[in-house]
Amino acid sequence: MVEPARTRTGQLYIVSAPSGAGKTSLVQELVGCTARLIVSVSHTTRPMRPGEHDGVEYHFTDRQSFEHMVSAQRFLEHAEVFGNLYGTSRDRVGEQLESGNDVILEIDWQGARQVRGLMPEAVGIFILPPSLDELERRLRKRGSDDEAVVRQRMSDAVAEMSHFEEYDYLVVNDEFHRALSDLQAIIRSLRLRTAIQRRGLAALLAELMA
Repeated sequence: MVEPARTRTGQLYIVSAPSGAGKTSLVQELVGCTARLIVSVSHTTRPMRPGEHDGVEYHFTDRQSFEHMVSAQRFLEHAEVFGNLYGTSRDRVGEQLESGNDVILEIDWQGARQVRGLMPEAVGIFILPPSLDELERRLRKRGSDDEAVVRQRMSDAVAEMSHFEEYDYLVVNDEFHRALSDLQAIIRSLRLRTAIQRRGLAALLAELMA
């Protein structure tokens, strides 16, 4: 007996990459050209910068409120970076998934581990640069970091990339549109899984199996 059609539950994606691999640009383009796909907006205690808006770049909150959310276990993952707290709201992600949206979390490998501990069904995608030389070239091209910062970012990148085996998919960002196509293929293939399709195609399947 075919199940009656019901609202599609979204898929949670974790996308990680070393600084300079092009993750943010790829995710922005992916979301812009893919229906029902959004990026989760994190909470943070860092001050709002000029041009930023609450609920767009981040949900800006004070430290006391953030720590209360931590104690109430309302984050899927959270961390402190350079004295500021960052976290992904469990409620907000859950609401988006229940509404049928697929949700992307742009987080590092440590945050990814926290999320998978609570939501093992999350799909992990790791974006790699084509080479260390190219990664260093991209970091230097920014022109905003001095030599010491670039060297530290390169060291951090190697440490981050050592966790690639904890992810389900690897995408090499050698050529932007090819990497984007790879990401689109991952999203599309998961949306075509039988467990997903049988709900949306319930009426058709019932007719075909009659």
